[in-house]
Amino acid sequence: MLRSLGQRPVTGSDEDPRVAELRTAVSRLRRELAAVPADFPDRAIAEDELAALAAMAAGGLPETPRLRSSLLLIAGAIGSMSALARGLSQVRDAVDLFGGPPLDRAPRRRDDPDGGA
Repeated sequence: MLRSLGQRPVTGSDEDPRVAELRTAVSRLRRELAAVPADFPDRAIAEDELAALAAMAAGGLPETPRLRSSLLLIAGAIGSMSALARGLSQVRDAVDLFGGPPLDRAPRRRDDPDGGA
């Protein structure tokens, strides 16, 4: 795989490579989710938000807050299903390419004199 060698895929267009990465990661997680035979309460939420991410990627440059919102809904819906952990991580990495604070950082507390650092 090209990405494992630190190279970007050639898309043949002026497409933003972050969008291509997002599209690939979302597609992979959608396939992995479809292969999970178990039904779980929030499956429809995960499927709907993955469809929303796919639509955003197809529409050009998505809005970062909306990407992050969808990612959080997907993570919450999937829960701790280990079979989907790698795919979810790849979607998260793709969303992080669009900037903003990483999702794994704890928010700063207002009463913390060091600002949470």
